[in-house]
Amino acid sequence: MTEPEYITVLEGPTPDFQPAPHLMLQSVYEGPTDAANAFCELRTARGEDILDRCRQAWREARPVRLDFPDDLRMRQEVDVVAMRLRQVPEGTVLMLWVRWPVDEDDEDDEELEEFDEGEDDGFLDF
Repeated sequence: MTEPEYITVLEGPTPDFQPAPHLMLQSVYEGPTDAANAFCELRTARGEDILDRCRQAWREARPVRLDFPDDLRMRQEVDVVAMRLRQVPEGTVLMLWVRWPVDEDDEDDEELEEFDEGEDDGFLDF
């Protein structure tokens, strides 16, 4: 197994992951387990260095992982599938697209909630 390259969030809030329905990334994150594509932005002082390290890892066919604290300050990891740098007046922002694992139990619960929230099942309530 090859050693992954890590992007580690040491301080600051938990990254704000947003759904990212970019169809072009669909083939990148397909695999043996279900996953969704998510997007987050992180401020960084060393954006070019991070970008160079990740490009080198991908050239060597090594995974890149984002290591970050969750809301309970527990360490979590997700695979990075794409990245880009953006300059803003405050400095550099690292734009990351990640492979977000999908929990099958959560999917089933969401489907049930959607059904229970007003879908007409064809039965009359007396």
